[in-house]
Amino acid sequence: MGDVVYYFGEATYYYDQFFEPYRDYPAPIFAIAGNHDGVVYPKDPAPTLDAYLRNFCSANAVQSTDSGNLLRTTMIQPGVYFTLEAPFVRILGLYSNVLEDPGVISGENGNNTVLDNRQIAFLTAALKRVKSDKFAGAVIIAVHHPPFTGGVEHGGSPLMLADIDVACTAAGVWPHAVFSGHAHNYQRYTRTVNKLQIPFIVAGCGGHNPLSAMRDTFRTPFKIDNTLTLESYDATDFGYLRVIVNATTMTVEFHPQSDGGTTKTPNDQVTIALATHTVSKLSRPPGKLSGFTRCLASSRWHRLSSLRRRPL
Repeated sequence: MGDVVYYFGEATYYYDQFFEPYRDYPAPIFAIAGNHDGVVYPKDPAPTLDAYLRNFCSANAVQSTDSGNLLRTTMIQPGVYFTLEAPFVRILGLYSNVLEDPGVISGENGNNTVLDNRQIAFLTAALKRVKSDKFAGAVIIAVHHPPFTGGVEHGGSPLMLADIDVACTAAGVWPHAVFSGHAHNYQRYTRTVNKLQIPFIVAGCGGHNPLSAMRDTFRTPFKIDNTLTLESYDATDFGYLRVIVNATTMTVEFHPQSDGGTTKTPNDQVTIALATHTVSKLSRPPGKLSGFTRCLASSRWHRLSSLRRRPL
């Protein structure tokens, strides 16, 4: 979900932070670009996203000059925003640019003079094709900056969320889930739109240290307003998502890295019925602690601008 390398997205970091850690992982790796992937040193001749594009958006699968002669080849993603199609799922990847906060995917009605609306046009077209193809599988939007977050280090991206809503409304198609990173912990929200239940999952705890605390200790589920609920969180564990999709459901699991390779009970999970966009009622796996009992922070939750959204 972005930030393949830190702190600057230049080629010199790719061997130590990408190729060597994944040297024994045999499968292809598709990457969402994060803000650190686009940032370069001041006065550095390398343009933004240069190393990311070379390693993930190559015209052909070749050995990368950044790989230190390891066998992993470059990926052939078409660009920093793309559609990944599989039999039961379509992932619509977006690029939310280089700011620490907020994420930006458009010109925001003229307020941003650097960007245009091509990503909104792409997202609208991709969602319309879901309808015209009569695709009945899961639809996931993946974008680095989270629309919502309760962490202390980063805020949400309400204008980016409004842009996504515009595309979904125009297409008449809403995702089954939205995946993000950026905030260095795990958070899961349920957002209700037109009676559809959509999990918004922040999984930014894949390895960069330190982890980020939450703004308070919340007894989950924590209702933020009539459309948004914080269902679960973990600010003390590094971890990863496991996504299982079949013809009728999608299940998203959060696994802490500390469990190792033998314990396969997730700390958190949610199942979405694809036809109805409904989230199943969950019981926490035995022996697993909630975010309320696991995570400590110092300040109270406030309804900050990071959690306010424009009306649908």
